[in-house]
This record gives sequence, structure tokens and C-alpha cells, in this order.
Amino acid sequence: MVSGPEAGASRRTRLVEVVVPVHNEERVLAASVRRLHGYLAREFPYGFRVTIADNASADATWRIAERLAGELPGVRAVHLDLKGRGRALRRVWEASDADVVAYMDVDLSTDLDAFLPLVAPLLSGHSDLAIGTRLSPWANVVRGPKREIVSRAYNLLLRSLMGVRFSDAQCGFKAVRTEVAQALLPAVRDEEWFFDTELLLLAEQHGLRIHEVPVDWVDDPDSRVDIVRTAVGDLRGMWRVARTSMRRPPLGPATTSVRRQIPAFAVIGVISTIAHLALFWTLRAVLPPVAANAVALLVTAVANTAANRRFTFGVRGRAGALRHHLGGLVAFVAGLALTSAGLAALPAGAPRAAELAAVIVANGLATLLRFLLLRSWVFAPGKDSR
Repeated sequence: MVSGPEAGASRRTRLVEVVVPVHNEERVLAASVRRLHGYLAREFPYGFRVTIADNASADATWRIAERLAGELPGVRAVHLDLKGRGRALRRVWEASDADVVAYMDVDLSTDLDAFLPLVAPLLSGHSDLAIGTRLSPWANVVRGPKREIVSRAYNLLLRSLMGVRFSDAQCGFKAVRTEVAQALLPAVRDEEWFFDTELLLLAEQHGLRIHEVPVDWVDDPDSRVDIVRTAVGDLRGMWRVARTSMRRPPLGPATTSVRRQIPAFAVIGVISTIAHLALFWTLRAVLPPVAANAVALLVTAVANTAANRRFTFGVRGRAGALRHHLGGLVAFVAGLALTSAGLAALPAGAPRAAELAAVIVANGLATLLRFLLLRSWVFAPGKDSR
């Protein structure tokens, strides 16, 4: 077993392998690896191995990696002929004999004091995966507005469209129990930046436990990451995983199949829409259009939430009923804003048929928004068990 130079007998009982994936990083590699190695040797109470995974660098990165492996005990270097962070992590993790495998970005943007809190729940058996999160209220993050907006938008899409519960899919600071990683890796298809997200999505689908650690994180202003290219690749990955999930049965208790939810939601939605339009048409004879729409939408929203609770999301009994209906009212307010805006956009004196058409179009958008809110928030998996 490989461990730090100051490791005693107690440090040799468990082994953590830290992978540092690199591509053309000659400017920071030596300083970062020396800093990481020194920290682990001084502060980390378990055995460790640092693996520099060079994926097809065209500069002096590989020569530096070989030199560091020769100089520092517990450091080794692995070379790949093809690019891709996911490819590098897969190569090392699949062959690892450590108890826990981890990785961190070579610029060490994350404060290393978070490393022990990251891996401790995995070594104790409390959790299966652990991720650093920059989006926790307790995280301390310094980065530019462009990266902040892109990161928050991406993670919002994951929570809204994929129904995930983890908060930060892209933070380059993660750890996995090795047996868990080796079980999941054959199902992970991405070899680049979406690798992390796909691994986490699979873990949630299998009902695995994901631990989150708020981190102190400082952006590297000279980062080589192509934000636009990475974002496009991530969106493609999300679409691929979503299509795959809809074609197969649920893999575990952590999620409910979208394929099973959509038909029930659609039937309830059609009935609710017809009731809403009929009630709107009736009330329009005695109320202004916005008021008639509000009353009709409120009545049908309460019935819609109750029906979706029972038939779409399979929730029975009174447990959580009040919270579910309060959440349904939030969805009602969002729908009311959309339909009211549609009516307000009509010119004064528009015929009632035009008002009805505006309500139908806005109601379609409101229905999509309602499904996302109900699935990712109101009836999110595990929401009432935590």
C-alpha cells in the first residue's frame, strides 16, 4: 500500500487515491502537486496515493508528471493518448485498489481543508459518493459573474428537468467509494466534462447516498476550460440521459420514471384544462377576464394538485398533504402570472374568443411549468422522508 512519507501504522489501514487529471498544464502542475502532496502528508490521517492522469498533453506536462512521480513518494503518473477528463478518471478508477477514489482540478481552486470532510463519510460507510458544492449558503466562492451564471443555470436545469437533489454537478472536487465507482462506470458513456454529471445521475437512479460538502473555492482566472463548448456538451449529455431514462424502467427507489408520470399528468392536465376553460367561459359573463381566469384557475389548481398527488406521483395518505397543496398553490401563482400576462397582452375590447385563445396558449406553458415544479420540488423523491 502506498501512503505519505510520514504515515504510521494507523494511516496504512485505509487508502485514498486522488486523481489529478491534466491536459497541457505545465504552468501549474508542479506547484499544485507539491502543495497537494505536502498537505496530505502533514494533515491527512489515512494512506494516500496521488495519480497524475495526463490525457494527451502536447506541452511539457507529461515530462513534469514523470519527474514528480520520481521525486515524491506516493505520487505516480499515468499517460493517455486521448483527451477527456472522464476518460482519464475512468482509466485510473477502474484499476484502483484504493478504498476511495477521488479527483480534484489541477489548479486546486478548492481549499484542501475540505478534503477530509469529503472522504470521511465514504471511509466510514455513511455515504457512497461525496461532492464539493459551491452553491451551498455555507460555501465561500470567488469567481466572475459569467461562470457564476453558467454554473447556476446548469444546475437549475438539472434540478428542474432531471429532478436531481444534489446541488453542484460540476465542482471539480469529488470522491466515490471504489466499489461503487467500479459498479457504475460501465454505464457511464461520456468521456469528457459531462462524466461527473452522468455518474451522479446514475447514482441517484440507483438510490445511492450522495454527501455534499460546502467548499471555499477561488476561480482560476487563467482557466483553459471552453465554457461554451463545455455547456453545449453538457446539454447534449442531459438530453441523452433523459431519453435513455424514459426508455427504461426505474433503476432504484431514488427516482420515479418520467415515462410513467407523463401519461397520468397529461390526462389530468387535459381534464383540468377543459374544466378551467369551461369555468372561465362561464364566469366571463359576470367578471372581468383577469378575475374570471384567476377564479377558474384557483378552483382547478386545487383539484389538479390532489389528482396528481394520487395518480401521477403515487402519494397516498395525509402525510405531507398540506405541504403538497401549498406547493401546488405556488405552481398556481406561476400559472396565473402566465395566463394573466396573455390576457393583458390583448388589445382592449378583444372578442371573447380571442381571450379564450390567449388563455389556451398561456395555459399550455403554465402546464409545462407546473409539471417541472411538481416533479422537481413539490413531489421531489425523498422530499417527505428527510
